[in-house]
Amino acid sequence: MKVVVAIKPVPNPDEKVKIKRDGSGIVLDNIKMVVNPFCEIAVEEALRIREKLTGEVVVVTIGPKESEQQVRTALAMGADRAVLVEAGTDLDSLAVAKVLAKVIADEKAELVLMGKQAVDDDNNQVGQILAAVLGWPQATFASKIEFAADNRKANVTREVDGGLETIEVALPAVVTTDLRLNEPRYASLPGIMKAKKKEMKVVPLASLGVDTAPRVKVLSFAAPKARAGGGRVADVAELVSKLKNEAKVL
Repeated sequence: MKVVVAIKPVPNPDEKVKIKRDGSGIVLDNIKMVVNPFCEIAVEEALRIREKLTGEVVVVTIGPKESEQQVRTALAMGADRAVLVEAGTDLDSLAVAKVLAKVIADEKAELVLMGKQAVDDDNNQVGQILAAVLGWPQATFASKIEFAADNRKANVTREVDGGLETIEVALPAVVTTDLRLNEPRYASLPGIMKAKKKEMKVVPLASLGVDTAPRVKVLSFAAPKARAGGGRVADVAELVSKLKNEAKVL
């Protein structure tokens, strides 16, 4: 089975992000970029599928030349090869989906996996838009993926507000991954060395002939308001009193 995994480089979630003074974006100086954690889960699931069914895992990302480092991370985990669509500017969700659709069509993928959202903008849009652009079935927030005997359908268990539900989708399909799907493996030293020799095709965005004109414009960024410090209470009675009279939650 040929699986295409879309990944996104994001600022390291463990580092504190600062907003530019003019509110036009975030300060990326000295900030390490990493593979979006949800995308790592998608890469891991693709590798497990290949181990069971054989096939190929192709990683795709859109970004500047510097994104090569995050692509190499996915290759070091075990992906077979990669496509980097080199874009100098940020694209909105629709443009990203249209670019991915072009690459996926060229690759003739049988399954597309991607994280349910990126931890930088938290849009949770690209997977759904991509499925619409391709005209494929979709399953979001996947916590388990199983395939039929003929590998033409997949049963996807997904997390919803009321618990879990399992849906059947015909392949090819787009599946977005949730946290409980798996635990991503670490890239081994041999994997890191092999990744340097694996194919990574760099494709200029303009060469794809895709309309990436933005439909959404980010006007400004702002840091959230600082939270007030907590307080101490002497006993349960005082806690109940504060919850009732001050917080008014009881």
